[in-house]
Amino acid sequence: MPQTFHGIAARPDQTLALNMRLLSHHELQGFGGIGEGMGMQLAKDGRRILWMAHESAPKNFTAVDVTDPKNLKVVVQTELPHAKVRSNSLDVVGDVMAVAYQTSAVDMKPAGFDLFDISKPESPKLITHFDASGKYSRGVHAVWFVDGEYIHMASGAADFQPTHPSDDQFYRIIDVRKPSKPEEVGRWWLPGTRVGDSVPPLKRHPKFDSGYRAHNTNVFPQRPDRAYIGYISGGAVILDIADKSRPKLVSHWHYSPPYTGFTHTVLPLFGPEILIVSDECVQNDGKDWPKLVWVVDARMETNLVPISTCPLPPVKTFASDGGRFGAHNLHENLPVPGSWRSESIIVGTFFGGGVRAFDVSNPYRPEEIAYYVPPAPKLSKAGSIQLNDVYVDDRGLVFTVDRFAGGLYVLEMTV
Repeated sequence: MPQTFHGIAARPDQTLALNMRLLSHHELQGFGGIGEGMGMQLAKDGRRILWMAHESAPKNFTAVDVTDPKNLKVVVQTELPHAKVRSNSLDVVGDVMAVAYQTSAVDMKPAGFDLFDISKPESPKLITHFDASGKYSRGVHAVWFVDGEYIHMASGAADFQPTHPSDDQFYRIIDVRKPSKPEEVGRWWLPGTRVGDSVPPLKRHPKFDSGYRAHNTNVFPQRPDRAYIGYISGGAVILDIADKSRPKLVSHWHYSPPYTGFTHTVLPLFGPEILIVSDECVQNDGKDWPKLVWVVDARMETNLVPISTCPLPPVKTFASDGGRFGAHNLHENLPVPGSWRSESIIVGTFFGGGVRAFDVSNPYRPEEIAYYVPPAPKLSKAGSIQLNDVYVDDRGLVFTVDRFAGGLYVLEMTV
């Protein structure tokens, strides 16, 4: 059974583990702050290349040869053009990679996404840049690119004026079937978040207002007519995108307030007809607790019903270590070669709480089955580990990354 600590604080200088063991660790040449973009390339020469977007400047993205998980090798590491832009998100399909760019303020460049030819991983070649900059836009925060044809993204636009500055990124669909000429084919935003909407601006959360804007925008081949969107302060959204030019609202689960908001990921499990919905912790020291991973009954998609949450240690266990503690990214069952997929095991990152795995075979009673919490990286400004993202490959290996300094950790689950 998992150790519960009974409210006793964990020490940030110790390793905590259950049914996960460390195979290797790489600090990425001293630039170990990684964002929430990880993608696996199965290169034509037989290598497995893990691509990672950095949390912030000066680095753009890093690629690591993970063919031998105990012998990691940096293949390439690239620079951003200036300190006020971050990449943060990327996806890989075959030999093409999409990388998001978000600026620290509106009306700056580059703000949008790049497409790269990565057929030679050592020398990525720019195919094109899609510009999403504008007077009210910071560009693209997150991309979803899994079919080689469309990029689904959380983005601002030159022609979108939000009713509130925090509502600046919405859902956009970009056709990249002609990679050198990407073209928007559809968009959707939560009514009330754009100047000129026929409904009034939305009521703000009295304490935890993170903005009504899109975050993860996931589309799967099992339901190519649906987009599953975490809309931050707006909750979980399902859209009908059968006609990509006119997305339509199917369902909207809004649970903040009373909860503290920031819906990050909506992951459908099509067999059991449930959604796994993760929040994101965005404040240090447990100030926005609880940040949860929810299990939602989606048998009737127009009436989403939360039925449980994944169990977590008490907030006191990690909140005093420094930095954030609470839910964030999930391994999203990416429908691409090299990605592990499961409809019963959920793996997610929890910043200071490390990486944790849950069995949701009984969706009414999820069980924690594994976790790994590394010690604080030596150069971390948080004073604790801050695991930010996770990718599980088809060998069952767990790749997870630190937000500030720790770099890449490769783990093996033993369950």
